[in-house]
Amino acid sequence: MVEHHGVTIDELVGNVATKTDELSIAMVNVTVAPASEPWLTLHYDEWMSVVRGHIEIHEENESTKERKITRVNQGETVFISKGSRFQPVFPVVTSYIPACLPAFAPDRCIREEGTELSDVSKRLNELHSKDETGQNVLSADDINHVKTIYHMAQKSLWGQCPKTAYFPPTFKQDGFTHATAIASTLIDTANHFYTDTEGEWICIELDRDALLNLGIVTIFEGPAPVGDTATDKSWKHICPHVYGGLPAHIDGVVKRVYPMTRNDEGKFLSIEGLVE
Repeated sequence: MVEHHGVTIDELVGNVATKTDELSIAMVNVTVAPASEPWLTLHYDEWMSVVRGHIEIHEENESTKERKITRVNQGETVFISKGSRFQPVFPVVTSYIPACLPAFAPDRCIREEGTELSDVSKRLNELHSKDETGQNVLSADDINHVKTIYHMAQKSLWGQCPKTAYFPPTFKQDGFTHATAIASTLIDTANHFYTDTEGEWICIELDRDALLNLGIVTIFEGPAPVGDTATDKSWKHICPHVYGGLPAHIDGVVKRVYPMTRNDEGKFLSIEGLVE
């Protein structure tokens, strides 16, 4: 999920949510208005279906510079064809569903933001970055912009630390608390390391800045073993290793906790509300 200044983008189908490149569908909520996107040029077809409020689609004639504004009301859908240059403007609080064919990817949506990328673009680039194997990865340039990281834990162990810092079972052996900055990698990671560990699991969303304010440093490094279990040799992504415990009892550290689902054989299937 992307969150920035009253705008949330929750991909339901697509490159991040389902690793589907043919089509993407998302729910976008604009809760602070008026607001607008920068001018966009698409390399996919997009349908924008408004479920609350309304959107103004601004288009500009290249030769005359005259501007055309199309209002799309609640219950209406507008089609934006591949190659179009336009600006979505949100005069009021709005919710809409964008469907993109092929799926949205940062390099298919040219955002006219100048030399400084917005937090939205940085977060989208972070979520959609992939290596040659198709795994999501972060580049070195992305690291400083990562504010949210995730840690998976056994629900029973997490619940034992209501007023003290939580340390994972392998902390002493590993020297740090494992985490990730890219939610879409979590299911594969869980199935590599934790299928033999019985019981309920949860995923904790953490504020990296809140940890740093407490003197707990997060360092991005290559994949590392968990206890005696080695990593998958194909993994190329860099990971945030938290050099300390997780003080969940201190306000601001934990942003949200997600339940994880498993089948009868212990295989992890999804993280409800985060990775389906």
